[in-house]
Amino acid sequence: MTTVKLWSDAEAESEPRVKAVFDDIRATRRSDFINNFWRGLANQPAALERTWASLKEIMAADGALDPLTKELIYIAVSVANGCSYCIHSHTAAARGKGMTEAQHGELLAVIGMANETNALVTTLQIPVDPEFQV
Repeated sequence: MTTVKLWSDAEAESEPRVKAVFDDIRATRRSDFINNFWRGLANQPAALERTWASLKEIMAADGALDPLTKELIYIAVSVANGCSYCIHSHTAAARGKGMTEAQHGELLAVIGMANETNALVTTLQIPVDPEFQV
């Protein structure tokens, strides 16, 4: 259950800063859907503006990583951080960007393997090889 109010579209229309961000989300994503993350952040218009601007710059802008790769990384970090909401929303976004079931299965296998070997290395306190030092 949420700890904050989730803004309706009617409420967003009454607050120019929130409306502007919601309008930009719709335009950028070419969708009328505003998810609950943004609706909850609308309670703090400055945080909403700042977070959307940062996310848009990293996730929506052209860069060295293609959009699907960015979503796959976001899923992996969300799993590591235990954020169920982000796992679901970015899995949906990755599917929208062409992720196949085979890719999703392999991604989950890589995440699981990384978690296992990270835990082993941490538990065993294995020193970093000099060849891996940057």
